Formats: sequence, C-alpha cells, structure tokens
Amino acid sequence: MARERRLAITMGDPAGIGPEIIAKLFTHAPANCIVYGDEQCFKRVIERLNLKVPITVLTSASDALPELGIPLIQACDPVTPELKLGTISSEAGKAAYQCVERAITDALAGQVSGVVTAPLSKKAIELAGYDFPGHTEILAHRCGDVPVAMMLANDEIRTVLVTIHIPLSAVAHTITLALETQAIELAHRGCVELGIAEPKIAVAGLNPHASESGKFGDEEEHIIEPAIKAAKASGFNVSGPWPGDTIFGRARQGEFDVVVAQYHDQGLIPVKYLGLDQGVNITIGLPFVRTSVDHGTAFDIAELGVASPASLQQAVSMARTLLANH
Repeated sequence: MARERRLAITMGDPAGIGPEIIAKLFTHAPANCIVYGDEQCFKRVIERLNLKVPITVLTSASDALPELGIPLIQACDPVTPELKLGTISSEAGKAAYQCVERAITDALAGQVSGVVTAPLSKKAIELAGYDFPGHTEILAHRCGDVPVAMMLANDEIRTVLVTIHIPLSAVAHTITLALETQAIELAHRGCVELGIAEPKIAVAGLNPHASESGKFGDEEEHIIEPAIKAAKASGFNVSGPWPGDTIFGRARQGEFDVVVAQYHDQGLIPVKYLGLDQGVNITIGLPFVRTSVDHGTAFDIAELGVASPASLQQAVSMARTLLANH
C-alpha cells in the first residue's frame, strides 16, 4: 500500500526556486515522496544552502526508500554547473520538461500514485522546443488529451477555470456550452475528491454584472445559463451566472464550495490574493492525482536562498487528501 501511495515531485526549472524549495521540504523527510530531477543540481543547492539532506539515487520508483533525505530519480539530462540561476534558458527548459515527462510515464504505469510539480518556465520550455503553455496542457496531452480543468484551492476558496492559458481577447469566442458543462462536472468531481460529498457550485458570469440581462453581452444568456440548466438537470447543485466581482466573497463566507470562473485571472486573482503560500493548483480529470505550487519560478530570488517551501508542503498535503478520495 505504501508504494501505491508514492508521490513524484518534479524539479521544475533548475534555474528557479524549484530545487531549493524541494531540498528545504526534505529537511522534514515527507513520507513516500520521490524527487524527479538532476542529482548534481540538488547537490549544488544543498551545498549552497548548507542543508543536511543526503541524496539517495534510485533506479526506479519501486525501489526501497531511505528513511532520511531525498530519494531521487535522475529524470533529465545532467544540468551543467554553468547554468546561471535566475535566467531563462533552453537547457533549463529541457531539464524541467524531461522531469515532468518521466513522472507522467511512471504515474501512468502505476509506479507512483500522483505527481506534485515545482514551477517551470513557459518561455524556457518553449526555447527547448516544446509547444505547451504549461503543466496542465502537458499532462492532458500525455494522458490522451483527456478533458481536464485547473482548480486553484486554499482553505477559504476553490475555483475551477473554463479557459486557462489563452489571450483575454479570445475568451468570449472560446467558451462553449460543452466547455461550460465540462467545467461544472469537473468542479463537482474535484470537490468530491477533496472530501466534499455534495458540493455547492457557483458559476461566474463572463461580463460585468453577469451581463445585467444582456446589457453588457449575451454570453450568459446563450452559453452559460444553458450549461447551468443542463448541469442542474443532470443532478449537479449549481447556480448562476453570478457577477464575478462578488461571487468569490460569497464563496469565502461558505455559501458555495467552488466557483467556476470563465478565464484565468478572474479565478486566480481571488485565490492568490489570500496568499501564495496557501494556494494549491490541482489538475482535475487525470487518471492520477496532480497538484502544484501556486507560484512561479521566482527567478528574481533564485540566488538568495530565501524561497519558502510552504506552498509545496500544501501541495503535497492536498495530494494526500486527493489520493484518499481519488
């Protein structure tokens, strides 16, 4: 059972804070976690930060785990010592992508039950030749282009996005009845996997005041409202569309368990405003659990040694919760 519940933790961009926060996390020896990264990169980080964290290199995710330190799978090409922290490069992008690929492969093979990702740089993986806007799209593609949704969650608010990494100007032309319905269904599934048996779902409108009866747009009338009606008919406890500027406050007060937001910033700003250390990014719809930190590579502080592992710890903890209900 212990091996069935193992988590892969991917290194993220080696020029960012990913290796640092992972090394700091392992000073507390999280149970049944395996790092997918570069051995020498982690040795340099541990030496630079003067951490007392040994590394045990594994040949596979089924190997016995050490009681202390970092169990590590060499999941990428070796990262050269010349890689400069805080910079965007194709070398770093390639290493980050390779680590995610190896973790997904092991998850699909059942060698790990979930994947927790440290942040990567979208620009760096693009320079390395990989055409994905982020982790979510990589995961969905590797799993057979399954329908997925991004959920951002902390102790006060949960939100699921209908659209993710697209220009704001494209949102109104991208949302469809099918996408809205899918987001509602995945929001329900995500809440159930977090232990909420009968989640109350609120759907935010796209336009100001949820269009105010068509005054500010017609997407609510022609797309969002019909999707809500269809979801209700399927048995989901869902309501809306509600104005985006007030619905998160109502959810924070406990009126709703999750808010379905129409686009990236509408959903993520309220969660991140409450603190990056508390938020966790969850991908719903995959055949395995996936969580991530709620912050980026933080290149600006990568050399300072001051990055906090708090969000990573939250991501590991939430992955455990999801595994219990997955």
